[in-house]
Amino acid sequence: MPADCGKKHLMNELDALEALDCFHFPGIGEIRKGNPFPQICCTKDRCAYFLRQAQEVLVYLPSQAGLPAYYAWHVAGLPEKIKAVLMDLDGTTVKSERFWISIIEEIARRCLHDDTFRFTDEDIPFVSGFSVSEHLSYIHRKYLAEIRNISLPLLRNMYVQIVKEKMQQLEKERINDAENFFQPSEYLRDFLLELKRQQIKIGLISSGVHEKAWPEIVQVFRHLELGDPLDFYDAIVTAGFSVRRGQAGTLGELEAKPHPWLYAEALHAMHVSYSEAVVIEDSSAGVVAARLARMPVIGMKEGNIVSSGTASLCAFMGSHLKEVYEHLSGRL
Repeated sequence: MPADCGKKHLMNELDALEALDCFHFPGIGEIRKGNPFPQICCTKDRCAYFLRQAQEVLVYLPSQAGLPAYYAWHVAGLPEKIKAVLMDLDGTTVKSERFWISIIEEIARRCLHDDTFRFTDEDIPFVSGFSVSEHLSYIHRKYLAEIRNISLPLLRNMYVQIVKEKMQQLEKERINDAENFFQPSEYLRDFLLELKRQQIKIGLISSGVHEKAWPEIVQVFRHLELGDPLDFYDAIVTAGFSVRRGQAGTLGELEAKPHPWLYAEALHAMHVSYSEAVVIEDSSAGVVAARLARMPVIGMKEGNIVSSGTASLCAFMGSHLKEVYEHLSGRL
């Protein structure tokens, strides 16, 4: 892409984000819009903040779960020939957000001792699409901060225990409910098999820790009769394992979306370049993560991409996977 086209594209995609007159960038200080910074903006859900100077863009990612970070932003166009498709799990591959939101809601009910507690529509964008730790940080900050002895580590332990209880219940007693909670996305089976037929590598990427992500992957593959997901996918990358007493952990959710590392690891495992791959996502955090990993994104309309203002960061927005395939078919 010529430099002037890249600059124009960069400005256009940032123009659709929420404009800011000034912002305090940690480690840098307060920056005001104007020379030499003509553009300061952010996603509507405050997932990422952008600072442009000429053709260079710096992205600041705040974090409730780990350390904030800065990354460079790059233009990313669809490859002429796609060699790999990387897909998000929750909301893109599997319709499971209702189940995971219910877990966070149950934690709030138990802490508040209020069986009638329900999230409002305002809460939903902040308890879906991000890492579990950030979902828990949100409810702690909004609903539980004034309650003594309620800490994020305690909420984390509650989450693990409730997930374990629910999974055991679904597996042993109510398998039909499991199928209702973990529904494959529309046209998923045909989409995956067509990619396989054309020898396109397929990666599955989730910001969820392994104990959250793996049961739903297995359930959906069982439902679709696609065999062992470990054999089917060229790479499966989750946020790993949290550190617990007596067990080894990984970076876990410290590296989760919107950070680029899950997607970067998948590219490394699949032996493909970012210039040969495309990502399918339904969340603002996922869009930012994929773009920071220098890959173009196909966005799904059903998630929070439109409401977060990040549709402009996507190469295409689709309603379902059949529409996505039709858009990509000439490049496969």
